[in-house]
Amino acid sequence: MVQQVSDSELELMKIIWAKGGQALYADIMEELAKKGCSWQKNTVITLLSRLVEKGLIKTNKIGRRNEYTAIVTERDYQAVQTQSLLNKLYQGSARGLVATLIQREMLTPEEYEDLRQFWERERGDK
Repeated sequence: MVQQVSDSELELMKIIWAKGGQALYADIMEELAKKGCSWQKNTVITLLSRLVEKGLIKTNKIGRRNEYTAIVTERDYQAVQTQSLLNKLYQGSARGLVATLIQREMLTPEEYEDLRQFWERERGDK
């Protein structure tokens, strides 16, 4: 089971996923700086260590540098978190989630149509 992560840990995971699932510490710090995030070195190292402990990434030593590799894909993480959301808020009902998105106008008619077409394509392949 994939563990839940904090918002800060998720930010680091997004950087690693965006880099193809592998990133050097220096790459991570560079991306954080581009986003205007000024976390200290110790903060980032602590967050990365937590991600290792949670089993989401592993560390590879390349000379004196650390490379972080995602063990869990972004798609798998999203699926687990989506299922958790459905279970917590909608008793496992995707219909309830979609109904909320439509009622609160969080899903545009265009997005709905895109999803409908996606549904048809996916069902047609099976």
